[in-house]
Amino acid sequence: MKQILQNLRNGKTYVEEVPVPSEKRGNLLIQTSKTLVSAGTERMLVEFGKGSFLQKAKQQPDKVKMVLSKIKTDGLVPTLEAVFNKLDQPLPLGYCNVGTIHAVGAGVDGFKKGDRIVSNGKHAEFVRVPKNLCAKIPDTVTDEEATFTVIGSIALQGIRLANPTLGETIVVMGLGLIGLLAVQLLQAQGCRVIGLDFDEERIRLAKQFGAQCVNLSQSKDPVQDVLNYTHQQGVDAVLVCASTKSNDPVRQAAEMCRKRGRIVLVGVCGLELSRADFYEKELTFQVSCSYGPGRYDTTYEEKGIDYPIGFVRWTEQRNFEAVLEMMAQKKIDVEPLISHTFSISKAEEAYALITSQAPSMGIVIDYPTDSHKADKTILFTPTEDAKSFTSHEPVVSFIGAGNYATAVLLPAFKKVGASLYSIGTSSGLSGVHAGKKFGFQSTTTDIKEILECPHANTIVVATQHDTHAHFVKAALEAKKNVFVEKPLCVTLEELEMIKKAYEDLPTSDCPRLMVGFNRRFAPQVQQIKDLLKGATGPKSFIMTVNAGNIPANHWTQDAQSGGGRIIGEACHFIDLLRFLCGTSFVSWSVSTMKSTNADTVTITLNFEDGSTGTIHYFANGSKAFPKERLEVFAGGGILQLDNFRALKGYGWKGFKTMNLWQQDKGQVACVRKFLSSVTRGETSPIPVDEIFEVAEITIKIATAAS
Repeated sequence: MKQILQNLRNGKTYVEEVPVPSEKRGNLLIQTSKTLVSAGTERMLVEFGKGSFLQKAKQQPDKVKMVLSKIKTDGLVPTLEAVFNKLDQPLPLGYCNVGTIHAVGAGVDGFKKGDRIVSNGKHAEFVRVPKNLCAKIPDTVTDEEATFTVIGSIALQGIRLANPTLGETIVVMGLGLIGLLAVQLLQAQGCRVIGLDFDEERIRLAKQFGAQCVNLSQSKDPVQDVLNYTHQQGVDAVLVCASTKSNDPVRQAAEMCRKRGRIVLVGVCGLELSRADFYEKELTFQVSCSYGPGRYDTTYEEKGIDYPIGFVRWTEQRNFEAVLEMMAQKKIDVEPLISHTFSISKAEEAYALITSQAPSMGIVIDYPTDSHKADKTILFTPTEDAKSFTSHEPVVSFIGAGNYATAVLLPAFKKVGASLYSIGTSSGLSGVHAGKKFGFQSTTTDIKEILECPHANTIVVATQHDTHAHFVKAALEAKKNVFVEKPLCVTLEELEMIKKAYEDLPTSDCPRLMVGFNRRFAPQVQQIKDLLKGATGPKSFIMTVNAGNIPANHWTQDAQSGGGRIIGEACHFIDLLRFLCGTSFVSWSVSTMKSTNADTVTITLNFEDGSTGTIHYFANGSKAFPKERLEVFAGGGILQLDNFRALKGYGWKGFKTMNLWQQDKGQVACVRKFLSSVTRGETSPIPVDEIFEVAEITIKIATAAS
């Protein structure tokens, strides 16, 4: 299928061939007929992409601080690699999509195949959208009209926050698409509307919809002009729909409001407010959040759990439906707002238009029915040119192409010379990007094809944590070698399922099962392991992890999807101490700061040889402090490893320091060892019983901490 993308590094907009997304529980797969270019939002994205690195940095000072902090702790090279990897990822554009349902995901009711649907899907021939971000289109509303639904709901949500009543006077600042739709919605509500803009054509349209207008390019004093319309009383409310860096819109809004007037920011503008303006009139100011209640709430959007209508009357989905009903009643007229129509194949011309000086309003992208291709697999290399592989070499296919996979795992596999065959993803887009960048022969959204492919003998699982166990089991049953990014699984039931799948494998030529516990392969950790061979008696390990805060609504904090941070990340350090000690656990305990998300904990481990280990996994510290520190007390000496860059020995005969120019957590060495074991027919670099042991104790600790 075709999809419109933007390169964040240089701002180029282009059309890419992408596999059709796979079906997903709680989602609808929609075949697109029309989409609308949101000129304001999408122009900002394109212009941001075209800016230099310095210009990008000026627009995102908070992220610059994060980069500088990362340089201090991780070093310059890893930080630059992470930044460039982020900028290199294509950005899918668009959020005003209309089409028909191609497939209904499990757990979705109220929709059926063939229904005409509006959603916040991207500019693509097929989109997969959660059910609560979709709404059925009435028969009397055309596809072209329906493309304005999402934009209309943004205007409607701003109006709901302003809470206008019949007969009030409302100012709409900025008469772009959102502003002109707001004018019509306010008129339908019985309000008197005054529109402000610099553009003569937009003012003409606002007047056509019944508004009085002030042309900002001609007015010497727009505030006084508005006051004149109200006999100097001031307006009841102002909707700021403009997009500007200036503080003028909010300042002028305050000046033209009556006492106790309301100001709602729907667009984007400067927010240096004057306390005196707001204090003297007791004005209220509020920022409107997109389409309405539910926006950015993963429980509502991703999990599909609706707010009860008796408590939340207007959600983003119900706002979609309200706008569509207004269109059906002909109380909203969008036909005059359409200035251009382009075929998806000419999309680049549409984006050239919105960034030019040429006049434009609503730009509709058309998706001819005969152009739709529902292919789930794309070949980067023609079949006749495809690379052939020898029987003894590891041929690798990936499942998942998220941030960690593209920033760390794939570069590591590429660096050690792995033969990469196919990459499978759920959405399709990330697979195309990673597939081309790292030299895969194909990409697919049909994961079954990855698992059953006879050409690849090794599977890397780099997906969301709750899917690991399923893919590991399926890969083992297909007799593939498996490298799974931690964790192995998130529940004890899943662990038993994997154990059984592994035990059922043939004893001869048994596939390898490997978890990406890379820290045990870091060069300085290997040095510590060698030094400990000469130490007598039990050892004491203290691992301090300055993990940093992750919001409670992030998927990694979710017990079902991410397993929580102990299972998702602290497992690294449980494995590290297990490796350095070299003997099994005999007991453990965990102490949790109860006011947190169970991600500020102290874990105590006791080993068979009498050694002890303490892991301080803290999310309540400063990012200025190094992220990971390991201290080992053994045989009268101490070893201290700081952030995998500086290793010091105290009282350690024959050893003082081992410092690195840049951080090395062992990712490349981990992958190299694993692939070497496949090539040579050796067992996994991490013994399977240790993998299972670490998984079991990690899950039990996480359960006790929650």
